[in-house]
Amino acid sequence: MLRRRLFTVLAVVWLAGCGRDDPQASLEAAAQRLQDALEARDTGAVMDLLDTRFRAQDEFDAEWAQKTLRLMFLRYAKVRVVAVSRRSTIDPQAPHLGRTDAQVLVSGAQGLIPERVSPYAVQLEWRRQGKDWRLYDLRWQ
Repeated sequence: MLRRRLFTVLAVVWLAGCGRDDPQASLEAAAQRLQDALEARDTGAVMDLLDTRFRAQDEFDAEWAQKTLRLMFLRYAKVRVVAVSRRSTIDPQAPHLGRTDAQVLVSGAQGLIPERVSPYAVQLEWRRQGKDWRLYDLRWQ
């Protein structure tokens, strides 16, 4: 009987935690989904994460992003994105805005050995739509 009560209490606590809206956790999950989609070479999944007003480097839009992804995925059979560091934060003054700063290594390869490895410092600005985060602005150096 005691075991059953304990199990019930633990189940209720677990379900309550699952139902809680945690914007920080969902922002970090969105950043991870972006990385996973890039490595899976899944243009559609990447595009699903972009805001309708997406911009990159103040001059490129979502159409450019889609074309660039397709070209990269045609050129390289394997794409790796290694986040050396990644930190996501939510703007305390505007909780619908988030930012991810990361140091990444991007590699592309046809076989086992990468043909290209490039380091980047990237800044991603996110906007929350409902419970989902959408990538609004992308900058890199």
